[in-house]
Amino acid sequence: MTVLPDDGLPLAAEFPDASPEQWQRLVAGVLLKSGKDVPADQAEDALSTRLEDGLTIRPLYTARDSAPDPGLPGFAPFVRGGRVEGGTVGGWDVRQRHTADDGAAVLADLENGVTSLWLVLGEGGIPVDRLGRVLDGVYLDLAPIVLDAGAETPAAADALLALYAERGVADEAVRGNLGADPLGYEARTGRAPDFEAAAGLARLCAERFGRAGAGGGTLRALTVDALPYHEAGGSAAQELGCSLATGVAYLRELTGAGLGIAEACRQLEFRYAASADQFLTIAKLRAARRLWARVAEVCGAGGAGAQVQHAVTSPVMMTRRDPWVNMLRTTVATLAAGVGGADSVTVLPFDHALGLPDAFGRRIARNTATILVEESHLARVIDPAGGSYYVERLTDELAEAGWAFFQEIERAGGQGAALRSGLVGERLAATWAERSAKLAKRREPVTGVSEFPHLAEKPVVREPAPQPLSGGLPRVRRDEAYEALRARSDAHLAATGARPRVYLAALGPAAAHTARLTFAANLFQAGGIEPVTGGAFADSGAAEACLCSSDTVYGEQAEAVAAELRAAGAGHVFLAGRPASEQGYQGIDSYVFAGGDAVAVLTAALDRMGVS
Repeated sequence: MTVLPDDGLPLAAEFPDASPEQWQRLVAGVLLKSGKDVPADQAEDALSTRLEDGLTIRPLYTARDSAPDPGLPGFAPFVRGGRVEGGTVGGWDVRQRHTADDGAAVLADLENGVTSLWLVLGEGGIPVDRLGRVLDGVYLDLAPIVLDAGAETPAAADALLALYAERGVADEAVRGNLGADPLGYEARTGRAPDFEAAAGLARLCAERFGRAGAGGGTLRALTVDALPYHEAGGSAAQELGCSLATGVAYLRELTGAGLGIAEACRQLEFRYAASADQFLTIAKLRAARRLWARVAEVCGAGGAGAQVQHAVTSPVMMTRRDPWVNMLRTTVATLAAGVGGADSVTVLPFDHALGLPDAFGRRIARNTATILVEESHLARVIDPAGGSYYVERLTDELAEAGWAFFQEIERAGGQGAALRSGLVGERLAATWAERSAKLAKRREPVTGVSEFPHLAEKPVVREPAPQPLSGGLPRVRRDEAYEALRARSDAHLAATGARPRVYLAALGPAAAHTARLTFAANLFQAGGIEPVTGGAFADSGAAEACLCSSDTVYGEQAEAVAAELRAAGAGHVFLAGRPASEQGYQGIDSYVFAGGDAVAVLTAALDRMGVS
């Protein structure tokens, strides 16, 4: 019997180590088989993905990509988390957002897994004078309250503090955030910020609630909300840069009002978006902590540099069509927020984009966090992504990009000046324009909208939500261009009883036409145009037609079939695929193919069909 050595199982010990060059040669061979003749030293670049902010995701990360030492959890630079224990004690804080005067919904959330409340008050939310009724039955010493009241923040803060006093909650038990965010309010509305009121609340919190007792109570005064920049189409680095510049502006205001720099740092909580791009979200939260730790260090308050983070599942990614898919998006985003080390996480209900979420939507939202914490045990490991060459490198590169944008804002006079001059808006708009082009070309697919749309779905209807703050930076959504097309189709259906139609002419055997037939059907449905297959064109009720087959069959039949369709009344003939030559096929008006501008094609088709 062979006895294994004590040092384990050296199963590969007799084989030499593979080199990066060997891997590159093998990759080049695979690419060659797929029709791409790429030199071995360029094979890795051919498989790389370009992101916003000048970032590039490579297909392979190894020890050569090691990043600066991220430190340990609870210690500067806080990349691995602001708390020594991470979320291992009880998971992250599950924070639910409420904009409606509905105390029953608030209690239902708290009774079923939610651990803190985010209340939108005043304009675009719950009337401030209804705060007591909304919180009726809530144990305020157990559930932290976070306010979001815009211009009515002072009144909302007074109402909440009066409620604490009325219900006998000790100062050391009070937790949450009064939600003052003057620059966030300006970004949302374009109106002048009120720094004096925010500074007054910060002094109050520092003096009365800043010295937590055994109960661990802490009430902060200010929120640095990066959502306005994310919702205006900003990139991850732009979100980071704006949040840093806002945080620095608040430190200047608070220290100018008499607070020490460490006290001022402790008055801030940062809010970021968590998207379905899980690794980018993880890296963004880690990079945000590293960058803020650097700011605090430079300001002389390194010990107070642990950024308190609130992550919110991205409103930009939420779709109005096929909203059930939003459950999957928010699950991935919540996972990313938890792995990224967020202290609090808000899962927006799947029907958030449709109006006021119903009880089912709120239940699924809170259970998303419960499953990840209680069943998947996601919080039992501190910084589970730490040590990944990919995540560490992405964190480092994103931190550099975010810092560069922060410096640009500071050179422009700071966040307030950059907002008023239009610099921030212009940068965000340019980023969104580039992303919109990718969405239009379906290079960034949106499931249920630009890919695999379902024309026959029954619309999900919700009560209208209060109108959010407006007048400043725009709010964008990934689905907006396709939503406009689908709305035109819906109006046509309501007016005529039928959707606009396109006839798909399948040429040759199924093996030749199935792939492009499926592609064309998905494409046209994304614009609300119903594809019709089978039968004759004259019986289809369509005004336009699209040929679907292989290049070989096109060479044999495309021009003849196009002529037949025109004779039958087709006003426009598409061909699914690229033209075989610069001249294309005679009788074909336009071509639809992967990477083409789907929004432009569909808009033009609806225009020709008279769909207003």
